[in-house]
Amino acid sequence: MQTVYEAAGGADFFLLLASAWHARATTDEVVNHAFSHGFHPEHTRRLAAYWAEALGGPTAYSESYGDETSVVRMHSGNGPHEDMDRRAIACFDQALTDAGLAGDSRLRKVLHDYFAWTTTVTMSRYSRSAEDVPEGLPLQKWSWDGPVDGS
Repeated sequence: MQTVYEAAGGADFFLLLASAWHARATTDEVVNHAFSHGFHPEHTRRLAAYWAEALGGPTAYSESYGDETSVVRMHSGNGPHEDMDRRAIACFDQALTDAGLAGDSRLRKVLHDYFAWTTTVTMSRYSRSAEDVPEGLPLQKWSWDGPVDGS
């Protein structure tokens, strides 16, 4: 069966999607707060690699940039932020359209569900402190059926 990564169009699509999401997120009046202290110059490339790996693509993120622990720590210790999460998800949904994914409702829904899950569950799990994030977390994977056990 084709992976979500393959169905979406591979690396080129995820780079386009990450660029579209980044553009939307950094101009959103609530979500842009997450970027107010700056961001890595390779943010969109790293984000694209992270999403690609999580959705069945190559392991470029884990091999070049870090593990799930490092990603979750970057998003931890900021307290609850449900409004920002909702707006980030809305930016993602708009970015899907910006990246040319308007027609494939199944793929669009899977990508939306993945982003909503990782935003509201994975990245929000340690809102109290980044120090609470355990070492060695495996990168969280997602398939057509949702979270992949054991990741």
